[in-house]
Amino acid sequence: MLKKISLVGMLIFTLLFTLHCTKKTDPTDDTINAVLVANVKGLDPIQTNDLYSHLVVRQIYEGLMSYHYLKRPMELQPQLADGMPKVSKDGLTHTFKIKKGVVFHDDPAFANGKGREVVAEDFIYSWKRLADPKNRSTGYWIFDGKIKGLNEWAAAVGEGKADYAAPVEGLQAPDSHTLVIQLNEPYYQLHYVLAMGFASVVAKEVVDKYGEEFLNHPVGTGPFRFKNWVRGQKIELVRNEKFRNEVYPSEGAPGDKEAGFLADAGKKVPLASKLVFTELTEDQPRWLNFMKGNFDFLNIPKDNFSTAIENRQLTKDMKAKGIKIRFTKEPDITYIAFNNTHPILKNKKVRQAMGLAYDTKTSLDLFYNNLGIPAQSPIPPNIDGYDPDLKNPNTQFDIEKAKKLMAEAGYPEGKGFPEITYDTLSTTTSRQMGEFLQNSMKKIGINIKVRSNTWPQFQQKIKTKQTELWGIAWSADYPDAQNFLQLFYSKNHPPGPNESLFSNADFDKLYEEALLMPPGAKRTSHYKKMTKILVEEMPWIYNIHRELPRIYHGWLKNYKQNSLNHDFFKFLRVDAKERAKVKATL
Repeated sequence: MLKKISLVGMLIFTLLFTLHCTKKTDPTDDTINAVLVANVKGLDPIQTNDLYSHLVVRQIYEGLMSYHYLKRPMELQPQLADGMPKVSKDGLTHTFKIKKGVVFHDDPAFANGKGREVVAEDFIYSWKRLADPKNRSTGYWIFDGKIKGLNEWAAAVGEGKADYAAPVEGLQAPDSHTLVIQLNEPYYQLHYVLAMGFASVVAKEVVDKYGEEFLNHPVGTGPFRFKNWVRGQKIELVRNEKFRNEVYPSEGAPGDKEAGFLADAGKKVPLASKLVFTELTEDQPRWLNFMKGNFDFLNIPKDNFSTAIENRQLTKDMKAKGIKIRFTKEPDITYIAFNNTHPILKNKKVRQAMGLAYDTKTSLDLFYNNLGIPAQSPIPPNIDGYDPDLKNPNTQFDIEKAKKLMAEAGYPEGKGFPEITYDTLSTTTSRQMGEFLQNSMKKIGINIKVRSNTWPQFQQKIKTKQTELWGIAWSADYPDAQNFLQLFYSKNHPPGPNESLFSNADFDKLYEEALLMPPGAKRTSHYKKMTKILVEEMPWIYNIHRELPRIYHGWLKNYKQNSLNHDFFKFLRVDAKERAKVKATL
């Protein structure tokens, strides 16, 4: 039976909700109000391996590269780099010019409290910090083994034999605004990873001043400055008045002009003076707040889908409120991960049996309103290496075949099989998903215990290898199948991204070979060979490639969110007068 919210908790929520909703809307307030479905862990770029922390961090911090906001397919462009890099013929040397006049946010860490100019050495410091084993970064995988001398520097630092003043051969600053990266081998994903939050530039003075509290005192170069954070509740950012002269794009994808996405072309960003993230983990409070106009956009909760949508169109009632919708096919996968080193779960036949016992099509209906497709492998559609004709024999719902495999594994009808703990989040939907898994596995004699966690607790358990089975999702960091396949590379065990602790020598060999291949048929062939291994080994139960219905109020302009470009808030604009007028009717 599902647990219910306590009466006291509901009364407190109702009171807070009522107080919030009765507050008069200011017709001059252009604040963007966003909601996070999980609690933020911290605001240190080198630890932002989850979407929710990353969304906040990318508004404050910046890196060398980013993605064009409007163009499709996604197109890389310079961010703090002054133009695209110069690359040597052998692909090993990448020379970046750094934009001049970019300054860190004002902070007491700097002389006279005034942010100083960013220089090339700041990137070298930031990436050394990413590599430093004492920091146990969740993002070092983007550079691990790639930059000449960086791994050796990290090893020496870890042994107390070097410090941050020690040079790294592959990171050079010949002048204050030139950065030269030298690679051990060609790395065709380099420019992609430089657009990730892990590669953001930070200031040594700020890290030194705040020490362990740095994660609570973010100071970057981005369009928004940190103002306040009430943990578990709200993060407030304000416009960076010293932000460089960056403007809204004047070109986009076909149809963007007609859709109104170029109306603000040429205007200086950020367009909003304030950005507020509210941390709210339950679906229904998020839905009620959105419908009252307290949030500007939202992914529709599963239980409210039929209220909002009919035949992939908004209902008349929703349209009458000025609400709009965008459907986006996400380059992602939801999955149930096995701890592949577990004494029982390391048995391939057990994993295959559990994959066969899980009814993905019913899961798609129950939890995703049939938006998306059942996954056959980790690689989603529209990513190189995806095979639309693949039918994974271990994900086709078949209880009898699953029972046969359980018997072959030594557990006929589940006899002798120990109880397995499934970790999930403490939200209603997550608990329902856990109960669905429980009921599915009972059919083959496996007993599942569902254990709920907050998002930070959940992440910590996974990273410290305290989990047996858990449900989660992975969304593309960049449009390359390598970003999904690296989740199974044995050298990426935690704190790297291979959280399921999968290890396969044949897979590793193909993966390492593919890393040295430029995009093309040969590399795609390697991707498919690796996929074949993952189909057979089933280190995960592959669940859904999602299609997300994102709704937003008509007063929010330029909303074209995607899963790769997370620093999009600077382009959003709220028509404050329109919001005040509409909210009065909600």
